[in-house]
Amino acid sequence: MALRACGLIIFRRLNAGLAAKPQDIEFLLLQTSYGQHHWTPPKGHVDPGEDDLQTALRETEEEAGLRSNDFNLLDGYKKEIIYNVKNIPKSVIYWLAELKDYNTEVKLSDEHQTFRWLNVDEACKLAKYQEMQEALREAHQFISTNK
Repeated sequence: MALRACGLIIFRRLNAGLAAKPQDIEFLLLQTSYGQHHWTPPKGHVDPGEDDLQTALRETEEEAGLRSNDFNLLDGYKKEIIYNVKNIPKSVIYWLAELKDYNTEVKLSDEHQTFRWLNVDEACKLAKYQEMQEALREAHQFISTNK
């Protein structure tokens, strides 16, 4: 049986309202406190009775302490990543969300040991997995072309 998870790629702008340069967009990545301590946006498994977006919102609040009133979901961006975990296919669906207030505090759960706000190149270096790197670059391109 395939595994399914959902999450949000969250970003903030360094100079909100000004002509944004590519390096002015920062993505939130969380480092897990288990396994290989990999870096990803907030995400998690779909609970029974939840739809995908409900899962993404719940997991973002649980893992990063960010509530739906802290960000705006961007219409038109939804990315599915498929990869294998222990020879079982896993599907992760991400939506894109912009933090409303640059200074909103991130509050980690026990599942993560630290977080970082990174430009797209730095985020891709930490993300390591090609599918996640592609999703971050696509999100960055989407943000840049849909101001």
